[in-house]
Formats: sequence, structure tokens, C-alpha cells
Amino acid sequence: MRALTVFLSTLLLVTTAPAPAGAANRPAAAEPDVVYHRAGFSSGTAEGTTAADGLSFTSPAGTVSHTDALGTKTWEYARWTAPERDIGFAATELIASWTADVPPGSWMQVELRGRNTEGLTTWYSLGRWAYVEGDIMRTSVPGQSDADAAVNVDTLAAAAGKPLSAYQLRLTLYRTPGSSVTPRVRTAGVMASSVPERKKVPVSPGGAAWGVELPVPRRSQNVHSGHYPEWDGGGQAWCSPTSTTMVLGYWDRWPSAEETAWVDPSDPNPEVDHAARYTYDHAYEGAGNWPFNIAYAGRYGMDGFVTRLRSLTELEQLVKAGIPVITSQSFKKGELPGAGYGTDGHLMTVIGFTAGGDVIANDPASPSNDAVRRVYSRADFENVWLRSSSSGGVVYVIHPPGHALPATTPGLPANW
Repeated sequence: MRALTVFLSTLLLVTTAPAPAGAANRPAAAEPDVVYHRAGFSSGTAEGTTAADGLSFTSPAGTVSHTDALGTKTWEYARWTAPERDIGFAATELIASWTADVPPGSWMQVELRGRNTEGLTTWYSLGRWAYVEGDIMRTSVPGQSDADAAVNVDTLAAAAGKPLSAYQLRLTLYRTPGSSVTPRVRTAGVMASSVPERKKVPVSPGGAAWGVELPVPRRSQNVHSGHYPEWDGGGQAWCSPTSTTMVLGYWDRWPSAEETAWVDPSDPNPEVDHAARYTYDHAYEGAGNWPFNIAYAGRYGMDGFVTRLRSLTELEQLVKAGIPVITSQSFKKGELPGAGYGTDGHLMTVIGFTAGGDVIANDPASPSNDAVRRVYSRADFENVWLRSSSSGGVVYVIHPPGHALPATTPGLPANW
């Protein structure tokens, strides 16, 4: 499970959307400011990279020494720095996500810096990503905190009173010196947001996907309890890779039998163990790093990103378009009736809505695969997902590149 911290904005936007029946007792609440920008590699500053069908390593800009638990190695690198991008509001958090091809003998690093009223911040690392093992330790970078901002695993959080008005993204690709290995970033993007303090969130109107249920395969994390404890203690903590696995299965993109041959043959669903192993963040010591789960899905040809949604009304648009959505939430036992547990941070997959608008979710915190499908009250689910003490509406959106996303909410900054 991923512990969640949401930093609060001083810029509040009052919602005027009418609430449906059942919301009369919920107070009005401000909505989050959120925008998602997809990077365009044709602009910016290239140092040994080429923008053609993504961003590729074409020639070394230099060499660098990198030390981790695997030892000290020298790598060639190429780098691309995006132009500074205006956010449009006072943002308190930035999250980058990406998909990439990083074959053996290569890896990549993602960095961000922001602009506040005092100028540009330093660069912060938002992750060092490699799919295979043995080149580097796949990891977030702890210990990054100064007067301007701090990195919380995969999230750049602005210091109190120093919101960000703009940011820059920097991608560095590394490979073994003298080799012809060609790491390539297929997609990258940044979500900027400011989540207001709100203990209660009013239930949203909807209807676009009421009565729609997507045929997403069911996988329980708990049937893997105690498996491979070197990766976050075992399946009881694997909500994120289990949810990612379910979505990959929906798109028929599970790893092959050859790839999962290392898993104990008695394991009921080796694709779950495989996802936990290859999303594992060695510094965070967990498989719940949000962008790492997107990058893992990218290994199987998928497009994807981390963003925040403002409501279940927005989430319905994605489900209506045939896209299941992985949501992040936290709640005390009893706050989400039907769950039967409490959590400091948990991922599940929204696969549809009942005819009355309640949420149909594949919840991996279930005793068996058959028990994974749950129906949660729309009002209760929306509250524990969107409130400021939870994730503030964080989601993974994973889909094939050729599967079109629906239009975003008219009149608001695009958040996908």
C-alpha cells in the first residue's frame, strides 16, 4: 500500500455543479485545480537525442559515473530538456509519468524543476527507471528537500507558501559505453495540481456510464500473501501491481509464459507476482510507485499516465470510452461500506457503474479472485477518493496507443 500525502492549495475554486439526489446533506466543497500536459519532443533542447517516434538516444553527450547497491558503473548519456511550461494556476504538486523502451544495458532518469515567485528551483529526480534487473537499482530518489520543494517518492511537492507557476521536464537516457543500445521514451507527461482542503466531497452528477460494466479480469492480491517477501513483504501489499495487472489483462497484454517462468508453478496467477517484481522501487521498498506502474504497462506496448480527476462524472467518460480506471484512496474501516477494511493507501480498478450510478470496482483486497468484484456507494466512494486526506483523485489511465481518449471536461484545463 502507498501512504498518501496531499498538499493543500490556497487557491480555491467553488463548484456550482448541481448535486443529484442523496447529496443534500453534503456541504459544498472546492474543486481541485489540475492540468495534464503531454510532452512534445520536437521542441526543447536536445543533447544527443532525436525526436522521431518518441525520443531516442542517437549519440552520447558525455559520460557519467553512477553508484548504487550494484556497484559503480560508467554510462554514456543523452538528454532532452523541455521548454518551460506555464501551469495556469498556483500548483502545489507535480507528478511525471512516462512509457519507454529501455532494453538491457540502458536506463533513464526523469527530473523536474519548477518556478515560484523567487525564480527557478533546482532539478529534482522523480525516478530512475529500468525494466530489467542488473544494470541499476530501479528506484525513486529519497532525501530531496530544500526551501522550495520536496520529493515524496514520485511526487514533487511545493514548500508551504511557495506554489509553482511553471515547470520544466528533463529526460536523460543512459546506455553502456560504446554500445548500440537505443533507449527510447515513447510518451511522457506531467500532471500539475492544487488540491483544496475538504473533509467531505459532494457526490457528483453523472449518467454517461450508468449501466456500463467492462469485462476486466479479476485478480486478488491476497491470494499472493507471503509470496516473494523481498518485494514489499508479499501479495498483501501488492494492490498497485495487481490493479495494473487487471487492466493489462483487459487489454490482452499480460506477460508471456516465458517471462513468468521464474514464478513458482503453484502460483495461481504468476502475472501478478511478475508485476510486483518489475514495478518494485528499491528506495521506497514497495511496488506502489505510481509512475513505475505506468512505465511497467508501457513495457507491454501500452500508453498511460498518472493524473487527477475532479469527479466520478469525469471518470464515467473514460469508462464509457471503454477504459477502466485505477483509483487511489485511503479510508478508515467503515468509511467505505462493503470494503470491510481500512487503509492508509490502496489502489483498485473502477470497471463500471450500476444502473443507479454506484461504482463497480475490482478491489484486489479480496480473499479470492471471485470476490474481487465489489459495488460501492457512489457517494461513499467519491468521498474517500477525492477528499484532501486521501489522494485527491489520483488515477492511472492505461490504454493502447490506438484507443482514443474521450474529450475532457469543457471549460476546464485538460487533465488527460
